[in-house]
Amino acid sequence: MKHEEANKEIGGREAKGQRSKRAEKQKGKRVGGNSKIQNAQSPIPSPQSPVPSPQSPVPNPQSPAPNLDNWLEIGKIVSPQGLSGELRVYPVSDFPERFEVPGKRWLLRSGDTEPQPIELLTGRYISNKNLYVIKLAGVENCDQAEALRGCTLMVPASDRPQLGEDEYHVLDLIGLEVFMQVSGELVGTVVDIIPAGNDLLEVKLHPSFTTDKGQMTNDKKQKTVLIPFVEAIAPIVDLKSNRIEITPPPGLLEINN
Repeated sequence: MKHEEANKEIGGREAKGQRSKRAEKQKGKRVGGNSKIQNAQSPIPSPQSPVPSPQSPVPNPQSPAPNLDNWLEIGKIVSPQGLSGELRVYPVSDFPERFEVPGKRWLLRSGDTEPQPIELLTGRYISNKNLYVIKLAGVENCDQAEALRGCTLMVPASDRPQLGEDEYHVLDLIGLEVFMQVSGELVGTVVDIIPAGNDLLEVKLHPSFTTDKGQMTNDKKQKTVLIPFVEAIAPIVDLKSNRIEITPPPGLLEINN
């Protein structure tokens, strides 16, 4: 999951049986903090949700870039669903309440610099397609739904569901240093989280780290490794000390050689 400057959320490691909280990404610069709130509704007041216009604005190459530092992307509208104005959404969040619980969301159209409020009426998950089908206020027919193809659904960055035990915001994991638990040797730094059956830590290897084969990892063939984020392999996550300790099985760190 490659995201530009992403502010995302990830859940507990699968070894504990917890559901993965995948990316809710924030475009723009990374921001600090680990904001959590109990209420899924945003505290930011906004005017009544507008009815989407039948036609999306044409992107203007001269338009200023969107200022989205304070927003999290939760999904992208990929197509209409049927003839009654329903929409198919590809989620970049594993919090189902983002798409199933009615309430205010924000819609970012192509070419806009700020998302606009809109009301989510209903939503349901299509498991075999990894898509949600949602109904938005004011979208009553296929033409109106088609005009929203490619638009992004967003929520304020302050509107994060509370994470459970052994769950982490991706932002808190990116930048942590990874150490071998037994030897204390510095392996590298977490640069991204890759969604898979189990989430993977993408770790940029430190130039001084030596693989089990005795090869120095500053070789151009290997600059990063993927480490499964499961309890058996990454038993220690210490946010206060900015470190993760790993116990990789033999050969894991040479898999990309």
